[in-house]
Amino acid sequence: MTTTGIIFDVDGTLWDSTDTVAKAWTDAIQQHTHLNLEINGAVLKNLFGKTMSEIAAALFPSLPEKDRLSILDICYEYENRLLKTQPGRLYDKVYEILSILSKKYPLFIVSNCQCGYIELLLETTKITPFITDTLCFGQTQTPKSQTILTLMERNHLKNAVYIGDTQGDYDACKAAGIPFIYADYGFGEIKDAPVSIHTFSELVTLLPDFF
Repeated sequence: MTTTGIIFDVDGTLWDSTDTVAKAWTDAIQQHTHLNLEINGAVLKNLFGKTMSEIAAALFPSLPEKDRLSILDICYEYENRLLKTQPGRLYDKVYEILSILSKKYPLFIVSNCQCGYIELLLETTKITPFITDTLCFGQTQTPKSQTILTLMERNHLKNAVYIGDTQGDYDACKAAGIPFIYADYGFGEIKDAPVSIHTFSELVTLLPDFF
């Protein structure tokens, strides 16, 4: 039984879906609320990686928590629907490198996203054959550190490394007690990340150092 695995974040690590998500959320907010709020890529890049409750609080601070989450649920419905026809864009060589890595390691995805989002990534980018298992905040309702540990436990992983792009990803890995690789081409900025990659392709030569 394999006890070693590679875990990936989604937004800012595997793909960029900001244009589609921004359009979907803006449409949802304008059609279902009276808020004068337009979502753009810059706003989203500061939100990706946060939990759904954190995103709701950041976008709708003047509303009660129940209303915040209700509006965000509608945003996610619009987002998932639009992503089917306007999917995100994989970063350069992601498809090819996942194909290579999957022949040596089991590959996983853990994200703070809603249910259905990872499935849309897999379906629209055709990377399903490379991924062993996935888990998201929408399923666990737990911090990313615990979601990582839950995925590791159910897949019997003793050793894993996480690739992500935000401080939240790094903090989650420290809390979970696993190594972290910073994808510095993504959305976040991490000043003290011990290991960084500038392109996804670098993982091929870098990952053997972790196991």
